[in-house]
Amino acid sequence: MTNSQKNDSNASFFYTFKSVLWAMLGVRGNKGYEDDVQKIKPAHAILIGIIAVALFILILATVVSMVIGQVSGG
Repeated sequence: MTNSQKNDSNASFFYTFKSVLWAMLGVRGNKGYEDDVQKIKPAHAILIGIIAVALFILILATVVSMVIGQVSGG
């Protein structure tokens, strides 16, 4: 695939979501980063990042609530 073909192709929702999650974990390689910059639109990455952070907070709050409920005996 040539550079012009890479620039023309848009990233799918799943590709963008996966890239944002890897970036949140901090395990993105330089080559992967360069590919993402060419494929992913910034608005999509921001939107998916906000959704991912909200899901993370919701899951974390649920787990903490369950643990506190078990510890308190209720």
